[in-house]
Amino acid sequence: MLNLFLKSLPSFGMGVLITLQITIVALIIATIIGLVVGLINIGKNKILKFIAKIYIDLIRGTPLIVQAFFLYFGMTGALNFRILPETAGIIVISLNAGAYMSEIFRGGIQSIDIGQMEAARSLGLSYAKAMRKVILPQAFKNMIPSILNQFIISLKDTSILTVIGVRELTQSGQIIIASTYRSFEIWTMIGVLYFILIFTLSTIFRKIEVKLSV
Repeated sequence: MLNLFLKSLPSFGMGVLITLQITIVALIIATIIGLVVGLINIGKNKILKFIAKIYIDLIRGTPLIVQAFFLYFGMTGALNFRILPETAGIIVISLNAGAYMSEIFRGGIQSIDIGQMEAARSLGLSYAKAMRKVILPQAFKNMIPSILNQFIISLKDTSILTVIGVRELTQSGQIIIASTYRSFEIWTMIGVLYFILIFTLSTIFRKIEVKLSV
């Protein structure tokens, strides 16, 4: 089994790299989406709030695999264009995580006492500046655990992208199985690699959380 692992290591390494790249890029985009949609949800514009609600309900009400199929096969077929599987993967994970991140931001902002905003406004700060300089820094500390947890969830969700041909870790394993017919060993290795990856990231995130919470 060790020889099989060493032989498969280059393919596994590429799969891990692509998994991390998609996750990191998607989470950066998802954070921006989540912040914007979260602010809309606590705002007073009813039209924007209605659009945000539809977006969140659609994402949370449909499986990620359906979203991946819809974007990569459905939309591209209907509009007659093609995109790289990795690009589609980033878009799908970004939109999916963005919906959940928006609820994290909304909850984090609403957890701050309303008196903080009133005090900031009484000092002459505009709503936007008060939100940026007073509310969000405090809310961010409350949101750290949920944001880091979403990162882990999105990393695991990348395994679903194998259905649209993204050569992440799971797809890399399937390719190796097709040539070696060593299904049990390869799936065991994939599970161990995911565990090591997530355990390492979780440990790092916990340390970051402790430092930022001080």
